[in-house]
Amino acid sequence: MTLKLGVPSKGRLMDKTFAWFKERGVTLSRIGNDREYAGQVEGAEGVELVLLAAAEIPRELAAGRIHLGVTGIDMVREKLAFWQNRVAEVEPLGFGEADLVIAVPDFWVDVETLDDLDQVATAFRATHGHRLRIATKYHRLIRDFLRETGVSDYQLVDSQGATEGTVKNLTAEAIADITSTGATLSANHLRILTDGLVLSSQAVLYKTRAEVWDAEARTAWDGLKAQLSLD
Repeated sequence: MTLKLGVPSKGRLMDKTFAWFKERGVTLSRIGNDREYAGQVEGAEGVELVLLAAAEIPRELAAGRIHLGVTGIDMVREKLAFWQNRVAEVEPLGFGEADLVIAVPDFWVDVETLDDLDQVATAFRATHGHRLRIATKYHRLIRDFLRETGVSDYQLVDSQGATEGTVKNLTAEAIADITSTGATLSANHLRILTDGLVLSSQAVLYKTRAEVWDAEARTAWDGLKAQLSLD
């Protein structure tokens, strides 16, 4: 079986992934235009490039439909329950750094910590008759984090884009989202809780733990590891 390498299909993650491999003597390239998802690999024998949305790569790895994949730590831990049993981290790639954080409106001047948030959530439900809403697309990670830190009386509302705008639009009271600089949060008058860091993420090369490693794939992986100077 050909060794299948899944890489993000567009944007900065794709460009930086291509650059990372090229610096190590392996050239990844898209065939055709930006709407096509075919690719090719030069500098490594027996490796096939598969272009996918970054959010799809964890699922494809876990299912064994690809052997290797580049995606964010946040994507793997959000998409895969018991992720350690399904994929293995091979190498952090040093780009795509961002933090998953919990942020509240600036005007909540007395809310600085998760304990404060818990108290506000309890008071909010007593006052309004429904739970405080936190907008996010990271349901698994946020639910686990808030359970571990003792925050209750909240509900998660799904937001797949422009999460920072949900407070202004009155569809949520707080948010949990990924940020690299915090600039977008500040522009929307949101402030990260002092202990509101949920996860620090970056792009990582992952390997599937599925039973799809035949002799051909293992040989190709050994050659690729040597080319990339990986252990």
